[in-house]
Amino acid sequence: MSRKGMLLVLAAPLAALAVPVLAQTSLAMLDTLDKGGWEVRYRDGTAMRKVCVKTGREFLQLRHTDAGCNRFVVEDGANEVTVQYTCRGNGYGRTNVRKESGVLVQIDSQGIADGKPFQFSAEGRRSGTCS
Repeated sequence: MSRKGMLLVLAAPLAALAVPVLAQTSLAMLDTLDKGGWEVRYRDGTAMRKVCVKTGREFLQLRHTDAGCNRFVVEDGANEVTVQYTCRGNGYGRTNVRKESGVLVQIDSQGIADGKPFQFSAEGRRSGTCS
C-alpha cells in the first residue's frame, strides 16, 4: 500500500468522528443564555409570555410548540442565530434571535401558524426561576 493510501485509511475514522462534534456545536449561542424563567414582551402589544428556558432553543418556535418540527440553521453566529423550520401539517416559521447579554435577547419571527400568517418582534428578558 502506498504512503498516501495508508494515510487515507488511518484518517478515515478520525474524519467520521469530526462530523458529530460539528453537529453538537450548532446554535451554541443559545446555550450561553442564562437558564430559568424569562419574559417575552411583544412590541405589538400582545400579552407578555413566560418561557422556561432550559436550552435557549425555546425562543425559536414561540408560535409552534410542536416538538417534531424540522429545522434548518440559516445563521449560526456568536451573538445571533437564524433558524427556518417546518411543522408538518401546522405551518412554518423563520426566527432570528440576537443576544445582547446572557439575560436579554431580541427576537424576530414570521411564518404561518394554524393557517394564518404571523410576524412579530419581541424582547426576551430573564426574570428569575421557572415557575
